[in-house]
Amino acid sequence: MKNMRCEFVENRIIVWNIEDSRKLFSEGYYGKPIGMPKPKPEEINVPLILDLIEALYLLENKKISIYKSKQKITIEDMIEFCKKEYFDFDKKYIVYKNFRDKGYIVNPGIKFGCDFAVYEKGPGIDHAPYLIQVYNRKDVITSTGIVLAGRLATTVRKQFILAIPKRKDKVDFLALDWWKA
Repeated sequence: MKNMRCEFVENRIIVWNIEDSRKLFSEGYYGKPIGMPKPKPEEINVPLILDLIEALYLLENKKISIYKSKQKITIEDMIEFCKKEYFDFDKKYIVYKNFRDKGYIVNPGIKFGCDFAVYEKGPGIDHAPYLIQVYNRKDVITSTGIVLAGRLATTVRKQFILAIPKRKDKVDFLALDWWKA
């Protein structure tokens, strides 16, 4: 994949080149095509919007370059932008990177009330089987919180997973399964 030029606009990254948009989306379901809620890769004929976490991941992997007002954005710059936008960014990024490095497709989980929705194949191909919530080792997890997460995950037929970063590249996972006796 060639290094694709992107533009930093407010708190998003835009891939203006349509061919680059199509390629990024089809080779990993990165970003959201503007105005296309459930696109098939071959249908993409609009710019692509990347969120900051996936843009940082692509930048680190030398798939994209990012510019803001003709100035090239460095990895360090992107990390600072991300830290301003995301609570506990460092932990969330470790989890995002862990899943992406293993070949999973990772999307924001905001509509499910969690950090990430994780797909095995990709949106439109399969449903996200996992909902991920990132926790710190010292976070208190209440029984009410677990019940709420479990009820939500069961309602949408997904497995709820607590992701707890250990070190820079290690994450512990705790999966919650619900079943009837």
